[in-house]
Amino acid sequence: MSTSVPQVPQEYQIGQTEQSGWAIFAGIIMAMNGFFGIMYGLAGILNDKVLHVGGRGPVVLDFTTWGWVTLILGVLLTLTGVGILLGNGAARWFGVAFAFLSACAQFGTISSFPLWGLLVIAIDITIIYQLVARWHPDF
Repeated sequence: MSTSVPQVPQEYQIGQTEQSGWAIFAGIIMAMNGFFGIMYGLAGILNDKVLHVGGRGPVVLDFTTWGWVTLILGVLLTLTGVGILLGNGAARWFGVAFAFLSACAQFGTISSFPLWGLLVIAIDITIIYQLVARWHPDF
């Protein structure tokens, strides 16, 4: 008795040069994460009193400095997310690097916003996983 392995119909197969749904998901989440980083950065730069919660400040430096860091990382994440959605292979490498930097940057203000910092770190880890798990050399 032999069993055959079910085959995926040709129209549903993903070629080596096409993006998977997970890469598209990572691009969308990365662009959203970047947009939220831009908003957080602008709040830190323009009016850092909005960011004070319970009198605690950032671990290192001040909110204005972390506002600039978050703003720059947010712009880079947004542009990289758009690059991933457009199918740029180099954007995947930059996406992994910028998501890693974004996760590391959250430790600067994690004492002020612990839940937000942990949420952004979890999102960044998800982005890194999705970009690396189904890595095609041609893409």
